[in-house]
Amino acid sequence: MSYMRLYISCDLAFDIPTATPFVLMLRPRSGAQQWITREEYRLVPSVPVFEFTDAYGNLCQRLVAPPGIFTVYTSAEVMTADHVDQTPGAAFVEVQKLPDAELSYLLPSRYCESDRFGQMASEITAKQSAGYDQVAAIVAWLRNHIRFAPGSSNTPVSAVEVNLKQSGVCRDLAHLGIALCRSLSIPARMVVGYLYQLDPMDLHAWFEAYVGGRWYTFDATQAEMNGGYVVIGYGRDAADVAVYNQFGPAVYPISQTVCVKHLCP
Repeated sequence: MSYMRLYISCDLAFDIPTATPFVLMLRPRSGAQQWITREEYRLVPSVPVFEFTDAYGNLCQRLVAPPGIFTVYTSAEVMTADHVDQTPGAAFVEVQKLPDAELSYLLPSRYCESDRFGQMASEITAKQSAGYDQVAAIVAWLRNHIRFAPGSSNTPVSAVEVNLKQSGVCRDLAHLGIALCRSLSIPARMVVGYLYQLDPMDLHAWFEAYVGGRWYTFDATQAEMNGGYVVIGYGRDAADVAVYNQFGPAVYPISQTVCVKHLCP
């Protein structure tokens, strides 16, 4: 496997009215297809941080932000795959043969009502071989029927709502893709992170499906699947992979800057 070296960063600023608990998910971790070679995490003002690993293996940070302007800056240098593995024909894995850890990705979740899409998924994937080819057909359908509209929504919506609207942001297309896969008993999970050369640049969401004994990347927002994906977190849907959760009166970023640059080897 060949790799590319990327610099990634996310700079968030909040205006905090009162001391506010946060759970952040902004640290990528090394895994099968990415290696973190350098990292910086800076909070202004500095506050105590407690890190834990959630049920999906994501690195999360707990803290209490003080009143006033509070900024979170993270950056990393990452070695990541310069291509996306594609294996047409990879076989469907029968439910009774799935690893225990993948079973939760078969079930309906808050934003992925897979129990509502059985007939639709069967129609979309008719005549396709069970497994990878079914997922590829779902992605092709999403590209042709659901308009990708970056910046059109800041609030997660469910797969049912996306199908009714026929448009959405990257997170929304992933929700519908996941629901369609799960309705065919194919495990599918949400992924949030960075994508090199994403236009417009922002944090990104896509999904993975488990076929042929492993997870494969699928992204209905991109006409061509190139490399340069950097994973921050995995989960059942957007409720599990928010880059920040805050508790108490609603707080929204007053600024957010995301950068992904290619570094020389």
